Amino acid sequence: MAFFLETLLGGLMSGMLYALVALGFVLIFKASGVFNFAQGAMVLVAALAMARLSQWIPQLLGMEPGILGNVLAFIVSAILMFVLAVVIERWVLRYLVNQEGTTLLMATIGISYLLDGLGQIVFGSSVYSIDVGMPKDPAFILESVFEGGVLVSLEDLSSAVVAALLVVALAIFFQYTSVGRALRAVADDHQAAQSIGIPLNRIWVVVWTVAGLVALVAGIIWGSKYGVQFTLSTAALRALPVVILGGLTSVPGAIVGGLIIGVGEKVSEVYLGPYVGGGIEIWFAYVLALVFLLFRPQGLFGEKIIDRV
Repeated sequence: MAFFLETLLGGLMSGMLYALVALGFVLIFKASGVFNFAQGAMVLVAALAMARLSQWIPQLLGMEPGILGNVLAFIVSAILMFVLAVVIERWVLRYLVNQEGTTLLMATIGISYLLDGLGQIVFGSSVYSIDVGMPKDPAFILESVFEGGVLVSLEDLSSAVVAALLVVALAIFFQYTSVGRALRAVADDHQAAQSIGIPLNRIWVVVWTVAGLVALVAGIIWGSKYGVQFTLSTAALRALPVVILGGLTSVPGAIVGGLIIGVGEKVSEVYLGPYVGGGIEIWFAYVLALVFLLFRPQGLFGEKIIDRV
Protein backbone atom coordinates (compact mmCIF):
# COMPACT_ATOMS: atom_id res chain seq x y z
CA MET A 1 0.00 0.00 0.00
CA ALA A 2 2.82 2.40 0.83
CA PHE A 3 4.42 1.77 -2.57
CA PHE A 4 1.11 2.45 -4.33
CA LEU A 5 0.77 5.72 -2.43
CA GLU A 6 4.30 6.70 -3.47
CA THR A 7 3.39 6.04 -7.10
CA LEU A 8 0.07 7.87 -6.75
CA LEU A 9 1.63 10.94 -5.13
CA GLY A 10 4.38 11.03 -7.75
CA GLY A 11 1.75 10.97 -10.48
CA LEU A 12 -0.31 13.72 -8.86
CA MET A 13 2.72 15.97 -8.52
CA SER A 14 3.75 15.39 -12.15
CA GLY A 15 0.16 16.01 -13.18
CA MET A 16 0.15 19.44 -11.51
CA LEU A 17 3.11 20.47 -13.66
CA TYR A 18 1.34 19.23 -16.80
CA ALA A 19 -1.75 21.16 -15.75
CA LEU A 20 0.29 24.32 -15.26
CA VAL A 21 1.59 24.21 -18.84
CA ALA A 22 -1.85 23.25 -20.16
CA LEU A 23 -3.36 26.34 -18.50
CA GLY A 24 -1.39 28.51 -20.93
CA PHE A 25 -3.10 26.82 -23.87
CA VAL A 26 -6.55 27.10 -22.30
CA LEU A 27 -6.25 30.75 -21.24
CA ILE A 28 -5.28 31.97 -24.69
CA PHE A 29 -7.84 29.80 -26.48
CA LYS A 30 -10.65 30.99 -24.21
CA ALA A 31 -9.86 34.67 -24.74
CA SER A 32 -8.96 34.70 -28.43
CA GLY A 33 -10.00 31.41 -29.99
CA VAL A 34 -6.33 30.84 -30.88
CA PHE A 35 -4.71 27.48 -30.25
CA ASN A 36 -1.33 28.74 -29.11
CA PHE A 37 1.20 26.34 -30.54
CA ALA A 38 3.91 28.69 -29.21
CA GLN A 39 3.18 27.90 -25.55
CA GLY A 40 6.07 25.45 -25.39
CA ALA A 41 8.42 28.07 -26.83
CA MET A 42 7.13 30.57 -24.27
CA VAL A 43 8.02 28.14 -21.48
CA LEU A 44 11.49 27.76 -23.00
CA VAL A 45 12.12 31.52 -23.36
CA ALA A 46 10.84 32.22 -19.85
CA ALA A 47 13.05 29.49 -18.37
CA LEU A 48 16.09 30.66 -20.36
CA ALA A 49 15.52 34.25 -19.20
CA MET A 50 15.28 33.17 -15.57
CA ALA A 51 18.35 30.92 -15.79
CA ARG A 52 20.58 33.49 -17.47
CA LEU A 53 19.35 36.59 -15.63
CA SER A 54 19.85 34.88 -12.27
CA GLN A 55 23.53 34.70 -13.27
CA TRP A 56 23.88 38.01 -15.12
CA ILE A 57 22.16 40.29 -12.59
CA PRO A 58 24.35 39.31 -9.58
CA GLN A 59 27.45 39.71 -11.78
CA LEU A 60 26.28 43.13 -12.97
CA LEU A 61 25.48 44.33 -9.45
CA GLY A 62 28.57 42.76 -7.89
CA MET A 63 26.63 40.52 -5.51
CA GLU A 64 26.56 36.84 -4.67
CA PRO A 65 23.89 34.71 -6.39
CA GLY A 66 21.04 34.03 -4.02
CA ILE A 67 17.50 34.95 -3.09
CA LEU A 68 17.76 38.62 -4.08
CA GLY A 69 19.29 37.74 -7.43
CA ASN A 70 16.52 35.21 -8.10
CA VAL A 71 13.82 37.73 -7.15
CA LEU A 72 15.29 40.36 -9.48
CA ALA A 73 15.66 37.79 -12.26
CA PHE A 74 12.03 36.74 -11.80
CA ILE A 75 10.81 40.35 -11.98
CA VAL A 76 12.83 41.11 -15.12
CA SER A 77 11.70 37.82 -16.71
CA ALA A 78 8.06 38.68 -15.94
CA ILE A 79 8.55 42.10 -17.56
CA LEU A 80 10.05 40.34 -20.57
CA MET A 81 6.95 38.13 -20.89
CA PHE A 82 4.74 41.26 -20.71
CA VAL A 83 6.77 42.93 -23.47
CA LEU A 84 6.49 39.73 -25.51
CA ALA A 85 2.69 39.79 -25.08
CA VAL A 86 2.53 43.42 -26.27
CA VAL A 87 4.69 42.67 -29.31
CA ILE A 88 2.60 39.63 -30.27
CA GLU A 89 -0.63 41.65 -30.00
CA ARG A 90 0.70 44.68 -31.87
CA TRP A 91 2.55 42.92 -34.67
CA VAL A 92 0.58 39.69 -35.12
CA LEU A 93 -2.87 39.39 -33.56
CA ARG A 94 -4.05 42.91 -34.39
CA TYR A 95 -3.82 42.10 -38.10
CA LEU A 96 -5.52 38.71 -37.78
CA VAL A 97 -8.79 39.69 -36.08
CA ASN A 98 -11.71 37.56 -37.36
CA GLN A 99 -9.39 35.43 -39.52
CA GLU A 100 -9.82 31.68 -39.95
CA GLY A 101 -8.62 29.43 -37.13
CA THR A 102 -6.07 27.81 -39.45
CA THR A 103 -4.50 31.21 -40.14
CA LEU A 104 -4.20 31.95 -36.42
CA LEU A 105 -2.73 28.50 -35.76
CA MET A 106 -0.08 29.01 -38.43
CA ALA A 107 0.73 32.40 -36.90
CA THR A 108 1.42 30.79 -33.52
CA ILE A 109 3.62 28.16 -35.19
CA GLY A 110 5.61 31.01 -36.74
CA ILE A 111 5.84 32.71 -33.34
CA SER A 112 7.11 29.44 -31.86
CA TYR A 113 9.98 29.15 -34.34
CA LEU A 114 10.81 32.84 -33.94
CA LEU A 115 10.98 32.53 -30.14
CA ASP A 116 13.17 29.43 -30.40
CA GLY A 117 15.60 31.30 -32.64
CA LEU A 118 15.63 34.49 -30.57
CA GLY A 119 16.13 32.48 -27.40
CA GLN A 120 19.21 30.84 -28.86
CA ILE A 121 20.61 34.18 -30.10
CA VAL A 122 20.03 36.11 -26.87
CA PHE A 123 20.60 33.49 -24.18
CA GLY A 124 22.81 30.89 -25.86
CA SER A 125 22.27 27.23 -26.68
CA SER A 126 23.95 25.46 -23.75
CA VAL A 127 22.21 23.64 -20.93
CA TYR A 128 21.58 25.97 -17.97
CA SER A 129 20.50 25.36 -14.41
CA ILE A 130 17.99 27.20 -12.25
CA ASP A 131 18.56 27.17 -8.52
CA VAL A 132 15.67 28.71 -6.60
CA GLY A 133 16.35 26.81 -3.40
CA MET A 134 13.90 23.96 -3.96
CA PRO A 135 14.76 20.96 -1.73
CA LYS A 136 16.35 18.11 -3.65
CA ASP A 137 16.36 15.33 -1.06
CA PRO A 138 13.39 12.98 -0.64
CA ALA A 139 11.67 12.51 2.71
CA PHE A 140 9.53 9.88 4.42
CA ILE A 141 5.99 10.78 5.49
CA LEU A 142 3.17 8.85 7.21
CA GLU A 143 5.70 6.76 9.15
CA SER A 144 3.15 6.25 11.93
CA VAL A 145 0.64 4.78 9.44
CA PHE A 146 2.86 2.63 7.21
CA GLU A 147 5.94 0.70 8.24
CA GLY A 148 8.92 2.61 6.93
CA GLY A 149 6.71 5.47 5.77
CA VAL A 150 6.00 6.76 2.25
CA LEU A 151 8.92 8.16 0.26
CA VAL A 152 8.11 11.56 -1.29
CA SER A 153 10.24 13.89 -3.38
CA LEU A 154 10.29 17.24 -1.57
CA GLU A 155 11.13 18.96 -4.85
CA ASP A 156 8.07 17.47 -6.56
CA LEU A 157 5.95 18.31 -3.52
CA SER A 158 7.16 21.93 -3.53
CA SER A 159 6.49 22.18 -7.26
CA ALA A 160 2.97 20.83 -6.83
CA VAL A 161 2.23 23.30 -4.02
CA VAL A 162 3.46 26.25 -6.12
CA ALA A 163 1.42 25.07 -9.11
CA ALA A 164 -1.69 24.62 -6.95
CA LEU A 165 -1.32 28.10 -5.45
CA LEU A 166 -0.97 29.62 -8.91
CA VAL A 167 -4.07 27.78 -10.11
CA VAL A 168 -6.06 29.07 -7.12
CA ALA A 169 -4.81 32.63 -7.77
CA LEU A 170 -5.86 32.38 -11.44
CA ALA A 171 -9.29 31.06 -10.46
CA ILE A 172 -9.81 34.01 -8.09
CA PHE A 173 -8.54 36.43 -10.74
CA PHE A 174 -10.96 35.17 -13.39
CA GLN A 175 -13.93 34.89 -11.08
CA TYR A 176 -13.78 37.98 -8.89
CA THR A 177 -11.92 40.76 -10.73
CA SER A 178 -13.27 43.13 -13.38
CA VAL A 179 -10.49 42.14 -15.77
CA GLY A 180 -11.32 38.48 -15.21
CA ARG A 181 -14.99 39.10 -15.98
CA ALA A 182 -13.98 40.95 -19.14
CA LEU A 183 -11.84 37.98 -20.17
CA ARG A 184 -14.77 35.64 -19.68
CA ALA A 185 -17.00 37.94 -21.71
CA VAL A 186 -14.49 37.97 -24.56
CA ALA A 187 -14.27 34.18 -24.36
CA ASP A 188 -18.05 33.90 -24.76
CA ASP A 189 -18.43 36.29 -27.70
CA HIS A 190 -15.79 38.63 -29.18
CA GLN A 191 -18.24 40.86 -31.05
CA ALA A 192 -20.66 41.17 -28.13
CA ALA A 193 -17.77 42.07 -25.81
CA GLN A 194 -16.59 44.77 -28.22
CA SER A 195 -20.13 46.15 -28.54
CA ILE A 196 -20.26 46.92 -24.80
CA GLY A 197 -16.90 48.66 -24.83
CA ILE A 198 -14.45 45.92 -23.85
CA PRO A 199 -11.17 46.65 -25.70
CA LEU A 200 -10.24 43.42 -27.43
CA ASN A 201 -6.60 44.35 -28.03
CA ARG A 202 -6.05 45.16 -24.35
CA ILE A 203 -7.68 41.90 -23.28
CA TRP A 204 -5.41 39.95 -25.59
CA VAL A 205 -2.34 41.62 -24.08
CA VAL A 206 -3.59 40.71 -20.60
CA VAL A 207 -4.28 37.08 -21.41
CA TRP A 208 -0.97 36.58 -23.26
CA THR A 209 0.80 38.19 -20.29
CA VAL A 210 -0.96 35.85 -17.86
CA ALA A 211 -0.07 32.89 -20.10
CA GLY A 212 3.52 34.16 -20.14
CA LEU A 213 3.64 34.30 -16.33
CA VAL A 214 2.24 30.76 -16.19
CA ALA A 215 4.94 29.73 -18.67
CA LEU A 216 7.55 31.43 -16.47
CA VAL A 217 6.52 29.54 -13.34
CA ALA A 218 6.34 26.27 -15.27
CA GLY A 219 9.74 26.97 -16.82
CA ILE A 220 11.32 27.66 -13.43
CA ILE A 221 9.93 24.44 -11.97
CA TRP A 222 10.89 22.36 -15.01
CA GLY A 223 14.32 23.99 -15.27
CA SER A 224 15.01 23.48 -11.58
CA LYS A 225 14.31 19.76 -11.93
CA TYR A 226 15.82 18.91 -15.32
CA GLY A 227 17.86 21.94 -16.42
CA VAL A 228 17.02 24.40 -19.20
CA GLN A 229 17.76 23.23 -22.73
CA PHE A 230 16.11 23.63 -26.09
CA THR A 231 14.26 20.34 -25.87
CA LEU A 232 12.17 22.05 -23.18
CA SER A 233 9.91 23.60 -25.83
CA THR A 234 8.94 20.15 -27.13
CA ALA A 235 8.76 18.67 -23.64
CA ALA A 236 6.24 21.34 -22.70
CA LEU A 237 4.05 20.20 -25.58
CA ARG A 238 3.43 17.01 -23.59
CA ALA A 239 0.68 19.11 -22.05
CA LEU A 240 -1.26 18.86 -25.33
CA PRO A 241 -2.95 15.57 -24.34
CA VAL A 242 -3.96 17.26 -21.07
CA VAL A 243 -5.75 19.99 -23.03
CA ILE A 244 -7.48 17.43 -25.23
CA LEU A 245 -8.55 15.37 -22.22
CA GLY A 246 -9.79 18.28 -20.10
CA GLY A 247 -11.18 20.45 -22.87
CA LEU A 248 -9.74 23.42 -24.75
CA THR A 249 -12.13 25.85 -23.08
CA SER A 250 -11.99 24.64 -19.48
CA VAL A 251 -9.57 25.80 -16.77
CA PRO A 252 -10.80 23.09 -14.34
CA GLY A 253 -10.45 20.62 -17.20
CA ALA A 254 -6.74 21.46 -17.55
CA ILE A 255 -6.24 20.71 -13.86
CA VAL A 256 -8.25 17.48 -13.79
CA GLY A 257 -6.76 16.35 -17.10
CA GLY A 258 -3.25 16.96 -15.84
CA LEU A 259 -3.87 14.96 -12.68
CA ILE A 260 -5.46 12.07 -14.59
CA ILE A 261 -2.60 11.85 -17.06
CA GLY A 262 0.07 12.27 -14.39
CA VAL A 263 -1.38 9.47 -12.27
CA GLY A 264 -2.15 7.30 -15.29
CA GLU A 265 1.42 7.54 -16.58
CA LYS A 266 3.02 6.63 -13.26
CA VAL A 267 0.64 3.82 -12.33
CA SER A 268 0.72 2.28 -15.81
CA GLU A 269 4.51 2.42 -15.99
CA VAL A 270 4.97 0.83 -12.57
CA TYR A 271 2.30 -1.88 -12.74
CA LEU A 272 1.94 -2.57 -16.49
CA GLY A 273 5.38 -1.59 -17.74
CA PRO A 274 7.12 -4.82 -16.72
CA TYR A 275 4.65 -6.82 -18.84
CA VAL A 276 5.03 -4.78 -22.05
CA GLY A 277 8.70 -3.88 -21.89
CA GLY A 278 8.31 -0.46 -20.28
CA GLY A 279 8.09 2.94 -21.94
CA ILE A 280 4.40 3.43 -21.19
CA GLU A 281 5.03 6.95 -19.85
CA ILE A 282 6.14 8.02 -23.32
CA TRP A 283 2.90 7.19 -25.14
CA PHE A 284 0.20 6.79 -22.48
CA ALA A 285 -1.02 10.40 -22.58
CA TYR A 286 -1.25 10.46 -26.39
CA VAL A 287 -3.19 7.22 -26.60
CA LEU A 288 -5.64 8.46 -23.96
CA ALA A 289 -6.02 11.76 -25.85
CA LEU A 290 -6.66 9.85 -29.09
CA VAL A 291 -9.45 7.86 -27.42
CA PHE A 292 -11.09 11.09 -26.27
CA LEU A 293 -10.75 12.63 -29.74
CA LEU A 294 -12.63 9.66 -31.16
CA PHE A 295 -15.45 9.49 -28.59
CA ARG A 296 -15.57 12.89 -26.85
CA PRO A 297 -13.60 15.46 -28.89
CA GLN A 298 -14.61 18.38 -26.64
CA GLY A 299 -12.91 16.72 -23.64
CA LEU A 300 -14.25 16.11 -20.15
CA PHE A 301 -15.27 19.69 -19.36
CA GLY A 302 -15.01 21.54 -22.68
CA GLU A 303 -17.88 22.67 -24.82
CA LYS A 304 -18.22 21.65 -28.44
CA ILE A 305 -16.17 24.02 -30.54
CA ILE A 306 -18.87 24.09 -33.20
CA ASP A 307 -21.22 25.67 -30.67
CA ARG A 308 -18.89 28.63 -30.29
CA VAL A 309 -18.62 29.45 -34.00
